Amino acid sequence: MNKRSLARAGQNYKGYSRLFAAGIINGMGDRFSGIAILALVLEVTGSGMAVGISLGVRVIPYLFMAPLGGLLASRLPRKAIMMAVDLLRIPVALSFLWVNGENRLWLLYAGSFIMAAGEAIYSPVRKSAIPLLAGPDSLLKINSLEQLMTGCVLILGAFTGGVVSLWWGPDMAFIMNAVSFLGAALLIWGIHFPETVVDSRVEQDVSVADEETGLKSKEQGRWQTLKLLVGGSLMLQIVVASELLLPILNGWDNVLISVYAVQVFHAGDIGVGAFYAALGIGLSLSFFAGRLVKRRLLAAALAGLLCEGIILMSISASRHFAVAFVLYILLSLCGGIGNACLDTLVMRETPPEQQPVMFGILSAVSGSLLGVSMFSAGWLLDLVEPRTLGFAGGVGFAGVALLLGGYVLLRSKWRKVPRL
Repeated sequence: MNKRSLARAGQNYKGYSRLFAAGIINGMGDRFSGIAILALVLEVTGSGMAVGISLGVRVIPYLFMAPLGGLLASRLPRKAIMMAVDLLRIPVALSFLWVNGENRLWLLYAGSFIMAAGEAIYSPVRKSAIPLLAGPDSLLKINSLEQLMTGCVLILGAFTGGVVSLWWGPDMAFIMNAVSFLGAALLIWGIHFPETVVDSRVEQDVSVADEETGLKSKEQGRWQTLKLLVGGSLMLQIVVASELLLPILNGWDNVLISVYAVQVFHAGDIGVGAFYAALGIGLSLSFFAGRLVKRRLLAAALAGLLCEGIILMSISASRHFAVAFVLYILLSLCGGIGNACLDTLVMRETPPEQQPVMFGILSAVSGSLLGVSMFSAGWLLDLVEPRTLGFAGGVGFAGVALLLGGYVLLRSKWRKVPRL
């Protein structure tokens, strides 16, 4: 590697450090706001239905806005999009200060919707920016760092957000959230994103697709290219299948965390916080454990998914809070490693100019299905015991892992796909 390449690599790593710091600040601010919103809704209304509405409006935007974020990133500079989204969310975060009664609760719902829409746009753009700031050999390490970032936000954000809301009230949490958006925007402003180079193979695929189908527009060519990419890549097929199947089960798990803590182990709010802290610890540990994975990323992701299923079944059968706490750490550890592997495979298999759209679609599908799953969990818990639903979710995770693993083996046998 020559001096110019080394200098460019050093500059890009510095850029990712800014992106990482912006993610920490953004995530912490979002946790502050989320906790304060729930506290404010309960204080003003005392209604569980109002809490459900405030959570539901944060899921709906992903269906429409995440693909929009991917399309915008294929036309506009990623830095400009992320900065604009952060800056536009500042007045929205401050608008929550005006909520002082039920007659202004609509302002909180509308603001929550807009904030979630901004995050839905921001998330795929940010993820597609990672390969621009790291070489192919560093993607797995950086995606593991992303899991560490999520773990830190989960632990520190939930704890400090609760302290801020308790001691200084929701208003201070809303102000700090607005400040976090400003800080994140300033960090992103200092990042230099290199221009993406169009993959000649993709251009050829697009031209072939246009010739065969008669589609001449650039948009239709882009969608056709994505179909060709997924159809020709076993790894992308597995990722897409997992994004279609796993969120249906993940929603159950998300709801059961609180149900287990309060209703099963009778640990109250402290138990809920402890279980979320366990998830954060596991995600943080996945950064260090992920360093042991050097190759066969798809196999590692499927093995992690199978382990998640087994651990979920074990949690449903556990009789002691401490045992469940440790199991949640292991669950998040396996999930963090699997997520890093799958994200790395998407970045390696998808050309840079197609990544925003790809991540936007994946985010929209997973976010929407997760919301539906969370609503279905509430309905199912009226019919079955929490442990039964948790065990069924674990069986589902293990079943998906075995199903996808069997598909990989069949494809490898029939089409002689190289071992991963």
